[in-house]
Amino acid sequence: MNLEPMSDRDAETLAAQLQRPARGVAGIAWRCPCGRPGVVATEPRLPDGTPFPTTYYLTCPRATAACSTLESQGVMAEMTERLAEDEELAAAYKAAHEAYLADRATLGDVPEVAGISAGGMPTRVKCLHVLVGHALAAGPGVNPLGDEAVEALGEFWSRPCLTDDE
Repeated sequence: MNLEPMSDRDAETLAAQLQRPARGVAGIAWRCPCGRPGVVATEPRLPDGTPFPTTYYLTCPRATAACSTLESQGVMAEMTERLAEDEELAAAYKAAHEAYLADRATLGDVPEVAGISAGGMPTRVKCLHVLVGHALAAGPGVNPLGDEAVEALGEFWSRPCLTDDE
């Protein structure tokens, strides 16, 4: 896991993106083309003691909205069906689940969420936001369905979404 430390400006940006202060941020896992945080890595236990299995949290508002659009188009159900039919895809998705767990383990051990990753892994697709966050943070080739979702979002990733004036 390669994380950038969170700056004061990053903390302000995250609070604006999330419309609340960010909690338990371990670092910035991916930056949007505009340079702002796009995915944060979150500690497996929040400061108040709550277990939090979602290691990679998508924060970029445009990416979040784009994932919601994909979800509303039934992409998750189609991906879940393919997992049941395609053994190679299912094996790669299980490996993504294991990679996610390994990344979280570097941040700490929380027995309450042991073996639980996020987004429905390893047997179904429950949240594209998590899969896209994982794919962006880990890089191509780690989460096959996250990679597919990133590709489905199109040219979004090739240009900045905001300027310093926004």
